[in-house]
Amino acid sequence: MNIFLWHVHGSWTTAFVHGKHHYLVPVTPDRGPYGLGRARTYPWPDGVTEIRPGQLAAAEVDLVILQRPEELDLATSWLGRTVGRDVPAVYVEHNTPKGDVPTSRHPMADRDDLTVVHVTHFNDLFWDTGGTRTRVIEHGIVAPAARYSGELDRLAVVTNEPVRRQRVTGTDLMPRFARVAPLDVYGMGVAGLPEVLGGLAAGQLAVHDDVPQSAMHAEVARRRAYLHLCRWTSLGLSLIEAMAMGTPVVVLGTTEAVAAVPPSAGVLATRVQTLVDAAQWLIDEPDAARRLGDGARRAAQDRYGLDRFLADWDELLEEALCASR
Repeated sequence: MNIFLWHVHGSWTTAFVHGKHHYLVPVTPDRGPYGLGRARTYPWPDGVTEIRPGQLAAAEVDLVILQRPEELDLATSWLGRTVGRDVPAVYVEHNTPKGDVPTSRHPMADRDDLTVVHVTHFNDLFWDTGGTRTRVIEHGIVAPAARYSGELDRLAVVTNEPVRRQRVTGTDLMPRFARVAPLDVYGMGVAGLPEVLGGLAAGQLAVHDDVPQSAMHAEVARRRAYLHLCRWTSLGLSLIEAMAMGTPVVVLGTTEAVAAVPPSAGVLATRVQTLVDAAQWLIDEPDAARRLGDGARRAAQDRYGLDRFLADWDELLEEALCASR
């Protein structure tokens, strides 16, 4: 199929475009949020083609993947065809609901012209989509090349916009772990963390802003354990990637994390002190960390493999295409 989609979430899109299809990704001169084009910090295969919005009306497009509410009208305008009627569409909901949870109404609720795909069962449970068809296709990842060594007595976090998002990303919890061992925080928008988390001693926190994925994986794998401190998030792909590398994880027991992290992979709790104690234990006991890391790798391979992910998507894409004929 020729599939048109926006580059919105780098890790998810990286997995999705490893399928057998041809993927058209819009690019604009400013490479803004509706025209990022091909990823620059993720490895994408050759089957992804950048296309300018003005070229889409003449392009052969079999199906549209939507990921933000405004994309429905934007795709209809750019393609010159009504998305959902003239060309089939699937809406991927990456996020937990916001606002009046658990009665949050999904922006694509009560539609008969598309399917909403949730990336976790938690999201499917909490979003109210009315009469719209829904499906859950759990995450899949491209297996990282890096392998866990845990040689550094440090803790790793991968998160985006922790300065802006604060309690959502568990930014306020970071100092408690930085006092156990130095904390390395990777992601976009992390540069301002030292100012936000004032009061930490020198060397307790280091930030690494927007590091290319392969380089980030290599560094995370050298840290003793991975921290996942988000209070309200769908399911961080960086958590799954850390597990796939064989890194033990210390995880706040919220949203889909309770299903993604078995006891053999790390420590999961809602009591923060339990997680602080777990981080200290893993720093003090490298052999225990390695044992949990082995369990984390097996859990990620069993549940979040790329082949299963792509097979689930192929089944849904074929259904959507057939239903439109």
